[in-house]
Amino acid sequence: MEFPDLGEHCSERTCKQLDFLPLKCDACGEIFCKDHIAYSWHRCSSAYKKDIQVPVCPLCNTPIPVKKGETADVVVGAHMDKGCRLDSARRKEKIFTNKCFRPGCKKKEMMKLVCDQCGQNFCLQHRHPLDHGCLGQSWSISKAGCAAQMRLLESRQKSSNGQLQRNGCRTKS
Repeated sequence: MEFPDLGEHCSERTCKQLDFLPLKCDACGEIFCKDHIAYSWHRCSSAYKKDIQVPVCPLCNTPIPVKKGETADVVVGAHMDKGCRLDSARRKEKIFTNKCFRPGCKKKEMMKLVCDQCGQNFCLQHRHPLDHGCLGQSWSISKAGCAAQMRLLESRQKSSNGQLQRNGCRTKS
């Protein structure tokens, strides 16, 4: 052996492997190799001090304290028998509650997308006035907006009947 003082032997009785990167158990303080460092792998007698798990009630989502020597299933069962109720304040609220007002669309969104012209709520697909056939006020728009509407109308009219009709836009003054 070239380095007799380098590394330490695993404390597991069946292993005793010389490990150059030994690990110290934080519960019992003994030295182990990477294969035996887990509490269950070296049957740690002090694991109860560190390996603490708190069960959660499946009905009310409340953590239930378990004393040493008690079984978690029994304690949670006793909690449920004592009158554990599903708290109405803790019930999960529905996230997607804003229904689209366009006829035939059944989509619901997380946020309200209210049309400025008609004041109704729509989904992402139908949020623009041209997409939901808005019958609200015809507000004056900018020249760029008018040009965009004209291009849209021209493309729709060309595809539908082959003829082009001109519709004027009111611009802001």
